[in-house]
Amino acid sequence: MTESTQNSPPKPRPQEVTIPTIPIEYVSDEDMAIIEAAYAATRSSLSSSISSSICSTSSRFQTNTRSIQSITLLSKRGLNGSSELDIEDSGHLKNTQKRSRVAQPFLHRFRRKRGLSVTDITDTEWCEKQMEFTLRFGKRKISKAMKAGRARHVKLEEEVFKKLKVRVQSVEDTWALKFIDFITGANQLLFEGLTRELPLIGFVEGVWVVGVIDEVRMTENGSDRNSILVDTKTRARHSLPAEPQRRKGRLQLMCYKYLWDTLVADSFPSRLFFDFFSLNHNSILSENIREKAANSGFPAKTLNDMIGYYRNTYRMLPPAQDQLLLRYELQKDQSVLGEDQFAYDPDWLKKQIRGSLEFWLGERDASYTPEEERWKCRHCQFRSICPGNPNPNSPRSSSSSDDSSPSS
Repeated sequence: MTESTQNSPPKPRPQEVTIPTIPIEYVSDEDMAIIEAAYAATRSSLSSSISSSICSTSSRFQTNTRSIQSITLLSKRGLNGSSELDIEDSGHLKNTQKRSRVAQPFLHRFRRKRGLSVTDITDTEWCEKQMEFTLRFGKRKISKAMKAGRARHVKLEEEVFKKLKVRVQSVEDTWALKFIDFITGANQLLFEGLTRELPLIGFVEGVWVVGVIDEVRMTENGSDRNSILVDTKTRARHSLPAEPQRRKGRLQLMCYKYLWDTLVADSFPSRLFFDFFSLNHNSILSENIREKAANSGFPAKTLNDMIGYYRNTYRMLPPAQDQLLLRYELQKDQSVLGEDQFAYDPDWLKKQIRGSLEFWLGERDASYTPEEERWKCRHCQFRSICPGNPNPNSPRSSSSSDDSSPSS
Protein backbone atom coordinates (compact mmCIF):
# COMPACT_ATOMS: atom_id res chain seq x y z
CA MET A 1 0.00 0.00 0.00
CA THR A 2 2.88 2.25 0.83
CA GLU A 3 4.74 1.31 -2.38
CA SER A 4 1.70 2.05 -4.52
CA THR A 5 1.45 5.50 -2.98
CA GLN A 6 5.09 6.32 -3.63
CA ASN A 7 4.93 5.26 -7.33
CA SER A 8 1.83 7.35 -8.09
CA PRO A 9 2.48 10.50 -10.11
CA PRO A 10 2.61 13.75 -8.11
CA LYS A 11 -0.47 15.90 -8.12
CA PRO A 12 -0.17 19.07 -10.22
CA ARG A 13 0.00 22.30 -8.30
CA PRO A 14 -2.91 24.74 -8.90
CA GLN A 15 -1.87 27.45 -11.29
CA GLU A 16 -2.19 31.05 -10.26
CA VAL A 17 -4.76 32.83 -12.42
CA THR A 18 -4.29 36.55 -13.01
CA ILE A 19 -7.60 38.37 -13.11
CA PRO A 20 -7.43 41.44 -15.33
CA THR A 21 -8.38 44.73 -13.73
CA ILE A 22 -11.58 46.07 -15.20
CA PRO A 23 -11.80 49.85 -15.15
CA ILE A 24 -14.99 51.21 -13.65
CA GLU A 25 -16.35 54.55 -14.75
CA TYR A 26 -18.68 56.35 -12.39
CA VAL A 27 -21.34 58.57 -13.89
CA SER A 28 -22.02 61.80 -12.02
CA ASP A 29 -25.50 63.20 -11.44
CA GLU A 30 -24.76 66.03 -13.90
CA ASP A 31 -23.74 63.53 -16.60
CA MET A 32 -26.88 61.52 -15.94
CA ALA A 33 -28.97 64.68 -16.32
CA ILE A 34 -27.32 65.33 -19.71
CA ILE A 35 -27.98 61.73 -20.80
CA GLU A 36 -31.62 62.01 -19.73
CA ALA A 37 -32.11 65.33 -21.54
CA ALA A 38 -30.52 63.96 -24.72
CA TYR A 39 -32.77 60.92 -24.52
CA ALA A 40 -35.84 63.12 -24.04
CA ALA A 41 -34.94 65.24 -27.07
CA THR A 42 -34.24 62.15 -29.19
CA ARG A 43 -37.49 60.45 -28.20
CA SER A 44 -39.47 63.60 -28.98
CA SER A 45 -38.01 63.88 -32.47
CA LEU A 46 -38.42 60.18 -33.14
CA SER A 47 -42.09 60.23 -32.17
CA SER A 48 -42.80 62.94 -34.73
CA SER A 49 -40.89 61.36 -37.63
CA ILE A 50 -41.22 57.56 -37.34
CA SER A 51 -44.30 56.12 -39.03
CA SER A 52 -46.62 53.56 -37.53
CA SER A 53 -45.28 50.87 -39.88
CA ILE A 54 -42.29 50.20 -37.64
CA CYS A 55 -44.14 49.67 -34.39
CA SER A 56 -42.22 46.48 -33.68
CA THR A 57 -38.89 48.31 -33.90
CA SER A 58 -40.24 51.00 -31.60
CA SER A 59 -41.36 48.30 -29.18
CA ARG A 60 -37.88 46.75 -29.10
CA PHE A 61 -36.39 50.22 -28.60
CA GLN A 62 -38.66 50.83 -25.62
CA THR A 63 -37.73 47.43 -24.16
CA ASN A 64 -34.04 48.30 -24.40
CA THR A 65 -34.78 51.67 -22.89
CA ARG A 66 -36.45 50.05 -19.91
CA SER A 67 -33.35 47.89 -19.48
CA ILE A 68 -31.14 50.97 -19.52
CA GLN A 69 -33.41 52.61 -16.95
CA SER A 70 -33.12 49.55 -14.72
CA ILE A 71 -29.31 49.67 -14.92
CA THR A 72 -29.40 53.38 -14.16
CA LEU A 73 -31.49 52.85 -11.05
CA LEU A 74 -29.21 50.03 -9.85
CA SER A 75 -26.10 52.11 -10.43
CA LYS A 76 -27.49 54.92 -8.26
CA ARG A 77 -28.23 52.78 -5.20
CA GLY A 78 -26.60 53.71 -1.93
CA LEU A 79 -23.04 52.59 -1.18
CA ASN A 80 -24.33 50.46 1.68
CA GLY A 81 -26.13 48.22 -0.81
CA SER A 82 -29.55 49.53 0.05
CA SER A 83 -32.10 49.39 -2.74
CA GLU A 84 -33.79 52.58 -1.54
CA LEU A 85 -33.96 55.09 -4.37
CA ASP A 86 -33.00 58.75 -4.33
CA ILE A 87 -35.86 61.23 -4.42
CA GLU A 88 -34.73 62.14 -7.96
CA ASP A 89 -35.29 58.54 -9.07
CA SER A 90 -38.77 58.03 -7.59
CA GLY A 91 -40.49 59.25 -10.75
CA HIS A 92 -38.95 56.44 -12.84
CA LEU A 93 -41.15 53.84 -11.19
CA LYS A 94 -44.31 55.92 -11.52
CA ASN A 95 -44.08 56.70 -15.21
CA THR A 96 -41.07 55.52 -17.20
CA GLN A 97 -42.54 56.76 -20.48
CA LYS A 98 -42.40 60.47 -19.52
CA ARG A 99 -38.63 60.84 -19.47
CA SER A 100 -38.70 64.56 -20.16
CA ARG A 101 -40.31 65.21 -16.78
CA VAL A 102 -37.86 65.44 -13.88
CA ALA A 103 -38.95 63.47 -10.79
CA GLN A 104 -37.67 66.22 -8.51
CA PRO A 105 -38.90 69.71 -9.46
CA PHE A 106 -36.33 72.09 -10.87
CA LEU A 107 -37.02 74.50 -8.00
CA HIS A 108 -35.92 71.93 -5.41
CA ARG A 109 -33.16 70.47 -7.54
CA PHE A 110 -31.44 73.68 -8.66
CA ARG A 111 -32.74 76.47 -6.39
CA ARG A 112 -32.88 74.75 -3.01
CA LYS A 113 -31.91 77.17 -0.22
CA ARG A 114 -31.48 79.87 -2.85
CA GLY A 115 -34.96 80.76 -3.98
CA LEU A 116 -35.92 81.89 -7.46
CA SER A 117 -34.46 85.05 -8.95
CA VAL A 118 -36.48 87.49 -11.01
CA THR A 119 -34.25 86.40 -13.90
CA ASP A 120 -35.47 82.81 -13.46
CA ILE A 121 -39.02 84.01 -14.02
CA THR A 122 -38.26 86.25 -17.01
CA ASP A 123 -36.06 83.62 -18.67
CA THR A 124 -38.85 81.04 -18.54
CA GLU A 125 -41.17 83.60 -20.14
CA TRP A 126 -38.61 83.92 -22.96
CA CYS A 127 -38.37 80.13 -23.50
CA GLU A 128 -38.95 77.42 -20.93
CA LYS A 129 -37.14 74.80 -23.00
CA GLN A 130 -34.04 76.98 -23.12
CA MET A 131 -34.20 77.34 -19.33
CA GLU A 132 -34.48 73.56 -18.95
CA PHE A 133 -31.39 73.02 -21.12
CA THR A 134 -29.54 75.74 -19.21
CA LEU A 135 -30.28 74.02 -15.90
CA ARG A 136 -29.16 70.66 -17.24
CA PHE A 137 -26.15 71.65 -19.33
CA GLY A 138 -24.97 74.93 -17.80
CA LYS A 139 -25.29 78.65 -18.36
CA ARG A 140 -24.54 80.31 -21.67
CA LYS A 141 -21.15 81.91 -22.23
CA ILE A 142 -20.87 85.58 -21.35
CA SER A 143 -20.48 87.57 -24.58
CA LYS A 144 -18.68 90.87 -25.05
CA ALA A 145 -22.03 92.68 -25.22
CA MET A 146 -23.10 91.14 -21.91
CA LYS A 147 -19.82 92.14 -20.26
CA ALA A 148 -20.27 95.68 -21.55
CA GLY A 149 -23.80 95.79 -20.13
CA ARG A 150 -22.63 94.65 -16.70
CA ALA A 151 -19.79 97.14 -16.70
CA ARG A 152 -22.26 99.93 -17.46
CA HIS A 153 -24.42 98.94 -14.48
CA VAL A 154 -21.36 99.06 -12.22
CA LYS A 155 -20.64 102.61 -13.40
CA LEU A 156 -24.25 103.64 -12.86
CA GLU A 157 -24.09 102.31 -9.31
CA GLU A 158 -20.78 104.10 -8.62
CA GLU A 159 -22.40 107.39 -9.62
CA VAL A 160 -24.58 107.10 -6.52
CA PHE A 161 -22.25 105.37 -4.05
CA LYS A 162 -19.19 103.16 -4.08
CA LYS A 163 -19.42 99.75 -2.51
CA LEU A 164 -16.58 98.40 -0.38
CA LYS A 165 -15.63 94.74 -0.38
CA VAL A 166 -16.45 93.01 2.88
CA ARG A 167 -15.25 89.55 3.81
CA VAL A 168 -18.04 87.17 4.85
CA GLN A 169 -17.50 84.04 6.92
CA SER A 170 -20.93 82.39 6.91
CA VAL A 171 -24.21 82.27 5.05
CA GLU A 172 -25.65 84.43 7.83
CA ASP A 173 -22.98 87.03 7.01
CA THR A 174 -23.96 86.93 3.35
CA TRP A 175 -27.60 87.65 4.09
CA ALA A 176 -26.73 90.29 6.66
CA LEU A 177 -24.68 92.09 4.01
CA LYS A 178 -27.68 92.06 1.65
CA PHE A 179 -29.82 93.63 4.36
CA ILE A 180 -27.15 96.25 5.03
CA ASP A 181 -27.10 97.15 1.34
CA PHE A 182 -30.89 97.45 1.32
CA ILE A 183 -31.00 99.62 4.45
CA THR A 184 -28.23 101.87 3.13
CA GLY A 185 -29.92 102.20 -0.27
CA ALA A 186 -33.36 102.83 1.23
CA ASN A 187 -32.00 105.59 3.48
CA GLN A 188 -30.28 107.15 0.47
CA LEU A 189 -33.59 107.05 -1.40
CA LEU A 190 -35.46 108.72 1.47
CA PHE A 191 -32.91 111.50 2.00
CA GLU A 192 -31.51 112.06 -1.51
CA GLY A 193 -34.35 110.86 -3.73
CA LEU A 194 -32.31 108.29 -5.70
CA THR A 195 -30.63 104.91 -5.19
CA ARG A 196 -29.39 102.12 -7.45
CA GLU A 197 -28.77 98.37 -7.34
CA LEU A 198 -31.19 97.83 -4.46
CA PRO A 199 -31.52 94.15 -3.39
CA LEU A 200 -35.02 92.78 -2.82
CA ILE A 201 -36.42 89.57 -1.40
CA GLY A 202 -40.06 88.59 -1.11
CA PHE A 203 -42.39 85.67 -0.53
CA VAL A 204 -44.46 85.42 -3.72
CA GLU A 205 -47.10 82.75 -4.43
CA GLY A 206 -45.56 80.54 -1.74
CA VAL A 207 -42.01 80.85 -3.16
CA TRP A 208 -39.07 83.01 -2.11
CA VAL A 209 -37.98 85.35 -4.94
CA VAL A 210 -34.91 87.60 -4.99
CA GLY A 211 -33.83 90.39 -7.31
CA VAL A 212 -31.91 93.66 -7.64
CA ILE A 213 -33.62 96.84 -8.88
CA ASP A 214 -31.48 98.94 -11.19
CA GLU A 215 -32.78 102.27 -9.96
CA VAL A 216 -35.41 103.73 -7.63
CA ARG A 217 -36.38 107.41 -7.76
CA MET A 218 -38.45 109.39 -5.28
CA THR A 219 -40.60 112.20 -6.63
CA GLU A 220 -42.83 114.77 -4.98
CA ASN A 221 -46.48 114.76 -6.10
CA GLY A 222 -48.22 117.21 -3.82
CA SER A 223 -48.02 115.79 -0.33
CA ASP A 224 -47.18 112.28 -1.54
CA ARG A 225 -43.72 110.88 -2.18
CA ASN A 226 -43.82 108.08 -4.73
CA SER A 227 -41.20 105.49 -5.63
CA ILE A 228 -40.52 105.08 -9.36
CA LEU A 229 -38.85 101.83 -10.41
CA VAL A 230 -36.48 102.12 -13.37
CA ASP A 231 -34.51 99.52 -15.32
CA THR A 232 -31.74 100.32 -17.81
CA LYS A 233 -31.00 98.03 -20.75
CA THR A 234 -27.88 98.48 -22.87
CA ARG A 235 -27.89 97.83 -26.60
CA ALA A 236 -25.06 96.99 -28.98
CA ARG A 237 -27.22 98.07 -31.94
CA HIS A 238 -28.51 101.55 -32.63
CA SER A 239 -32.12 100.34 -32.43
CA LEU A 240 -34.79 99.41 -29.93
CA PRO A 241 -35.36 95.70 -29.21
CA ALA A 242 -38.11 93.53 -30.65
CA GLU A 243 -41.42 93.24 -28.80
CA PRO A 244 -40.60 89.91 -27.04
CA GLN A 245 -37.48 91.51 -25.54
CA ARG A 246 -39.45 94.55 -24.42
CA ARG A 247 -42.12 92.26 -22.96
CA LYS A 248 -39.43 90.47 -20.99
CA GLY A 249 -38.19 93.81 -19.64
CA ARG A 250 -41.72 94.83 -18.62
CA LEU A 251 -42.20 91.53 -16.82
CA GLN A 252 -38.96 92.09 -14.96
CA LEU A 253 -39.97 95.53 -13.70
CA MET A 254 -43.44 94.31 -12.74
CA CYS A 255 -41.82 91.54 -10.67
CA TYR A 256 -39.76 94.19 -8.87
CA LYS A 257 -42.87 96.23 -8.10
CA TYR A 258 -44.63 93.14 -6.81
CA LEU A 259 -41.67 92.38 -4.50
CA TRP A 260 -41.43 96.03 -3.44
CA ASP A 261 -45.14 96.43 -2.62
CA THR A 262 -45.24 93.07 -0.81
CA LEU A 263 -42.29 94.14 1.33
CA VAL A 264 -43.48 97.65 2.23
CA ALA A 265 -46.87 96.17 3.17
CA ASP A 266 -44.92 94.50 6.01
CA SER A 267 -45.27 91.04 4.53
CA PHE A 268 -41.95 89.40 5.38
CA PRO A 269 -42.41 86.05 7.18
CA SER A 270 -39.07 85.93 8.98
CA ARG A 271 -39.60 82.46 10.46
CA LEU A 272 -40.23 80.98 7.01
CA PHE A 273 -37.19 82.90 5.77
CA PHE A 274 -34.90 81.36 8.40
CA ASP A 275 -36.31 77.87 7.82
CA PHE A 276 -36.15 77.91 4.02
CA PHE A 277 -32.57 79.21 3.80
CA SER A 278 -31.44 77.10 6.81
CA LEU A 279 -30.23 80.11 8.79
CA ASN A 280 -29.41 80.42 12.49
CA HIS A 281 -31.03 83.68 13.52
CA ASN A 282 -29.03 83.81 16.77
CA SER A 283 -25.66 83.19 15.15
CA ILE A 284 -23.16 85.96 15.97
CA LEU A 285 -22.15 87.81 12.81
CA SER A 286 -18.48 88.17 11.92
CA GLU A 287 -16.51 91.13 13.17
CA ASN A 288 -16.33 92.67 9.67
CA ILE A 289 -20.12 92.58 9.26
CA ARG A 290 -20.77 93.92 12.76
CA GLU A 291 -18.32 96.75 12.14
CA LYS A 292 -19.94 97.63 8.81
CA ALA A 293 -23.38 97.60 10.39
CA ALA A 294 -22.26 99.82 13.28
CA ASN A 295 -20.65 102.30 10.87
CA SER A 296 -23.94 102.44 8.97
CA GLY A 297 -25.84 103.38 12.12
CA PHE A 298 -27.36 100.09 13.26
CA PRO A 299 -25.21 98.00 15.65
CA ALA A 300 -26.55 94.52 14.91
CA LYS A 301 -24.85 91.50 16.45
CA THR A 302 -26.98 88.68 15.04
CA LEU A 303 -28.96 88.09 11.86
CA ASN A 304 -32.12 88.41 13.92
CA ASP A 305 -30.99 91.90 15.00
CA MET A 306 -30.39 92.77 11.35
CA ILE A 307 -33.89 91.64 10.40
CA GLY A 308 -35.24 94.06 13.00
CA TYR A 309 -33.42 97.02 11.42
CA TYR A 310 -34.46 95.77 7.98
CA ARG A 311 -38.12 95.71 9.00
CA ASN A 312 -37.96 99.20 10.52
CA THR A 313 -36.50 100.51 7.26
CA TYR A 314 -38.92 99.03 4.73
CA ARG A 315 -41.89 100.14 6.82
CA MET A 316 -40.91 103.76 6.05
CA LEU A 317 -41.02 103.24 2.28
CA PRO A 318 -44.07 104.10 0.14
CA PRO A 319 -45.54 101.71 -2.44
CA ALA A 320 -44.10 101.94 -5.94
CA GLN A 321 -45.88 103.91 -8.64
CA ASP A 322 -48.02 101.99 -11.12
CA GLN A 323 -46.08 103.66 -13.94
CA LEU A 324 -42.79 101.81 -14.56
CA LEU A 325 -39.89 102.92 -16.76
CA LEU A 326 -37.57 100.98 -19.09
CA ARG A 327 -34.58 102.87 -20.50
CA TYR A 328 -32.54 101.73 -23.51
CA GLU A 329 -28.96 102.96 -23.89
CA LEU A 330 -26.44 102.52 -26.70
CA GLN A 331 -23.37 100.78 -25.35
CA LYS A 332 -20.99 102.77 -27.54
CA ASP A 333 -21.65 106.19 -25.97
CA GLN A 334 -24.42 105.65 -23.37
CA SER A 335 -26.82 107.77 -25.40
CA VAL A 336 -30.51 107.13 -24.75
CA LEU A 337 -32.13 105.20 -27.60
CA GLY A 338 -35.60 105.42 -26.11
CA GLU A 339 -37.76 104.97 -23.04
CA ASP A 340 -40.72 102.68 -22.49
CA GLN A 341 -43.10 103.91 -19.79
CA PHE A 342 -45.91 101.47 -19.12
CA ALA A 343 -48.57 100.69 -16.53
CA TYR A 344 -48.37 97.92 -13.97
CA ASP A 345 -50.72 95.04 -14.82
CA PRO A 346 -51.17 92.85 -11.71
CA ASP A 347 -53.47 90.31 -13.39
CA TRP A 348 -51.08 89.69 -16.28
CA LEU A 349 -48.12 89.55 -13.89
CA LYS A 350 -49.69 86.94 -11.61
CA LYS A 351 -50.61 84.86 -14.65
CA GLN A 352 -46.99 84.95 -15.84
CA ILE A 353 -45.60 84.11 -12.39
CA ARG A 354 -48.00 81.20 -11.89
CA GLY A 355 -47.18 79.86 -15.34
CA SER A 356 -43.49 80.03 -14.53
CA LEU A 357 -44.01 78.28 -11.19
CA GLU A 358 -45.82 75.42 -12.95
CA PHE A 359 -42.55 74.78 -14.78
CA TRP A 360 -40.31 75.24 -11.72
CA LEU A 361 -42.49 73.08 -9.47
CA GLY A 362 -42.65 70.23 -12.01
CA GLU A 363 -46.39 70.48 -12.60
CA ARG A 364 -45.86 70.24 -16.37
CA ASP A 365 -43.11 69.80 -18.95
CA ALA A 366 -41.27 72.78 -20.38
CA SER A 367 -43.03 74.47 -23.27
CA TYR A 368 -41.40 75.74 -26.45
CA THR A 369 -41.39 79.36 -27.54
CA PRO A 370 -44.47 80.24 -29.65
CA GLU A 371 -44.33 79.51 -33.39
CA GLU A 372 -44.31 83.21 -34.29
CA GLU A 373 -41.26 83.73 -32.07
CA ARG A 374 -39.15 80.80 -33.25
CA TRP A 375 -36.60 83.31 -34.54
CA LYS A 376 -35.26 83.15 -30.98
CA CYS A 377 -33.89 79.70 -31.83
CA ARG A 378 -31.27 81.29 -34.08
CA HIS A 379 -29.74 82.92 -31.01
CA CYS A 380 -29.92 79.90 -28.69
CA GLN A 381 -26.84 77.87 -27.78
CA PHE A 382 -28.99 74.72 -27.61
CA ARG A 383 -30.47 75.16 -31.09
CA SER A 384 -28.78 72.01 -32.46
CA ILE A 385 -30.37 69.64 -29.91
CA CYS A 386 -33.75 71.28 -29.31
CA PRO A 387 -36.67 69.47 -31.01
CA GLY A 388 -38.58 72.77 -31.18
CA ASN A 389 -36.01 74.44 -33.42
CA PRO A 390 -37.31 74.51 -37.03
CA ASN A 391 -33.75 74.85 -38.44
CA PRO A 392 -31.40 72.97 -36.09
CA ASN A 393 -28.47 73.05 -38.54
CA SER A 394 -28.59 76.80 -39.19
CA PRO A 395 -25.62 78.85 -37.93
CA ARG A 396 -26.06 80.79 -34.73
CA SER A 397 -26.76 84.49 -35.15
CA SER A 398 -23.98 86.82 -33.99
CA SER A 399 -26.50 89.21 -32.45
CA SER A 400 -27.78 86.72 -29.90
CA SER A 401 -26.82 88.77 -26.87
CA ASP A 402 -27.70 92.23 -28.10
CA ASP A 403 -29.93 92.91 -25.14
CA SER A 404 -27.06 92.44 -22.77
CA SER A 405 -27.84 94.04 -19.47
CA PRO A 406 -28.20 91.76 -16.47
CA SER A 407 -31.81 91.07 -15.65
CA SER A 408 -31.67 91.12 -11.88
